[in-house]
Amino acid sequence: MRPAKRPIQAVTSWVRRQPPKVKAFLAVISGMFALVLLRAVVRDHDNLFVVAEIVHSIGISVLIYKLMKEKTCAGLSLKSQELTAVFLAVRLYCSFVMEYDIHTVLDTITLATTLWVIYMIRFKLRSSYMEDKDNFALYYVVLPCAVLAILIHPSTYHHVVNRMAWAFAVYLEAISVLPQLRVMQNTKIVEPFTAHYVFALGVARFLSCAHWVLQVLDSSGHLLVALGYGLWPSMVLISEVVQTFILADFCYYYVKSVFGGQLVLRLPSGVV
Repeated sequence: MRPAKRPIQAVTSWVRRQPPKVKAFLAVISGMFALVLLRAVVRDHDNLFVVAEIVHSIGISVLIYKLMKEKTCAGLSLKSQELTAVFLAVRLYCSFVMEYDIHTVLDTITLATTLWVIYMIRFKLRSSYMEDKDNFALYYVVLPCAVLAILIHPSTYHHVVNRMAWAFAVYLEAISVLPQLRVMQNTKIVEPFTAHYVFALGVARFLSCAHWVLQVLDSSGHLLVALGYGLWPSMVLISEVVQTFILADFCYYYVKSVFGGQLVLRLPSGVV
């Protein structure tokens, strides 16, 4: 007699058997339910953005622990870390010249830890760096982001260079995780600390996206007007949604792996 499946296993097995359109529909429904729940529970939706930054910092802390404890950077993408450092540095510059707030402090801390991770991968643990797996061409993401920033940027009163820089940081953040996903796609096996880090990124991106969506809903669309006119307000929301969905597939397999009691995450073909 076959043992009964756990409820979580039964649900994941059922979801896995569904066609792509049904999976997409379920993902949208789950996202909407999560937004409704957050809107009911969190009174000040600005706190979501702060929590997103904190979760990102926790993810970086997991990486630091991995690098210090295991003395290896296998499975990590140096290119993703460098893209992260770039958009954080640009956003930090914009924060100083445009609006100085709590996000400036959080970005400073995150940038400092990211630079430390880059230093460890590039110099201290170079021998364990999987350079052949970290083969995502950066110009595929950096150049389009730069062009988009020139064409579509905020229409605020700030200097045009600062507005373009702000837009560039928004666009680059949305796709900065792609090289890390490529590494995981190439290896197919993700060790625990790297999986925890990427999952933390996914949670942070979702909270950031939820922050923007709920802000728009609460302001009855006035926030979009405050962001400026033209395509920029829409591009901000699209960027938030894109970076959330980029990591959604991985987060699904991460949760499934955790509930299944697997320490090492094995990704099937086609994921990420």
